[in-house]
Amino acid sequence: MTLILGLTGSIATGKSTVSSMFANFGIPVIDADKIAREVVMPGEKAYEQIVEVFGEDVLFDDKTLDRKKLGSIVFADETKRNKLNDIVHPAVREKMVARRDSCIKSGEKCVVLDIPLLFESKLTHFVDKTLVVAVDEDVQLKRLMNRDESTENEAKQRINSQISISKKAKLADAVIDNNGTVEESFQQLESVLKNWGAIS
Repeated sequence: MTLILGLTGSIATGKSTVSSMFANFGIPVIDADKIAREVVMPGEKAYEQIVEVFGEDVLFDDKTLDRKKLGSIVFADETKRNKLNDIVHPAVREKMVARRDSCIKSGEKCVVLDIPLLFESKLTHFVDKTLVVAVDEDVQLKRLMNRDESTENEAKQRINSQISISKKAKLADAVIDNNGTVEESFQQLESVLKNWGAIS
């Protein structure tokens, strides 16, 4: 039996750092964000639908998607954000499930689905266990402002567009407390994986 782990966090909680740690255990990670970038490449069905809905204004001159421009449109407008999600999410889910199933077929002991909006998009039925990467809310705000050079107001707007990290932590089967060092987070991950029989 392959154990399917759902990895999630919130913006700027360090989920990517934890996601990259699975390689140390030889556990494959299927990254929803990477797939989300693939499905909006020219020629993909989701790309065609985005251009249809949002117009060519959201494209660069080379016809690739200007994600930042599209982002600024949808972050400010919930209806438009929902429209975009209705295009991108099903395309991402389809690819993700296909990759998950091929990992199961090839006999992997454990596979990770790295899904930022695991709870928001109600995708927990795709996984056996959920793991949340959490930090304190003031740490999250500082990290986001530093990372994106955004104002406190912009950062709060982005954080508030997701379920709060404390609520996600309550919903999870296990939580990695990422307030400390990378080494400490790694040790927590190792003990969770041992606990769940994903590694010996």
